[in-house]
Amino acid sequence: MESLSQTEENYLKAIFKICENEDKPANTNAIASELQMTAAAISDMLKRLSSKELVHYKRHYGVTLTEHGSQIAKTLIRKHRLWEVFLCDVLNFTWDEVHEMAEQLEHVQSSELIFRLDRFLGRPKFDPHGDPIPDADGNFEMRKQIALSALQENESGVVVGVDEHSSAFLQYLDQMHLGLGVKVKVLEIYKFDNSLKISLGAGKELTISNKVSENLLVQKK
Repeated sequence: MESLSQTEENYLKAIFKICENEDKPANTNAIASELQMTAAAISDMLKRLSSKELVHYKRHYGVTLTEHGSQIAKTLIRKHRLWEVFLCDVLNFTWDEVHEMAEQLEHVQSSELIFRLDRFLGRPKFDPHGDPIPDADGNFEMRKQIALSALQENESGVVVGVDEHSSAFLQYLDQMHLGLGVKVKVLEIYKFDNSLKISLGAGKELTISNKVSENLLVQKK
């Protein structure tokens, strides 16, 4: 098969993420929102990807990836998340800085480079944001995790990931000392807006909004 452009690869990754999150075919509007493109441009690209047998596309129905299209998307996600680990753990970038750089690095085509990168990093299972890194066969290691907002009063959990990846949100978490590995306990749920008073241990307490608690993923303890 002919090589793909970075734009085509980005479409495949976007479709994969939408289908995974919504558990149904990706529609044109969802893809347009994810890639910040016009609906007309999306339709043209979907026809091109369909002709390359990378997607199943039916107008007014939505789009899913073929097996080969899914394999390409998983490989992109694998490379992206490995590069994020490298940028954070080796080059000491912060977790809010690495996404855009990894977006560029994920298009490196050398499979040997990615094999050695994975080995060098100790074959990590999760990236700096807590997202699972697929292995070379495209398998994800999943774990039991819930939103912090799902905990009840006096329940505890350890922060293992985030649903929101914007720099502003990650910087906010850093300021609040709510990074991965932090143990939190729900002290009080405010019925008015479902904001939470939480404890971080050592006498440190915070009040966080419902939006923040919905976007913080924890493993219940």
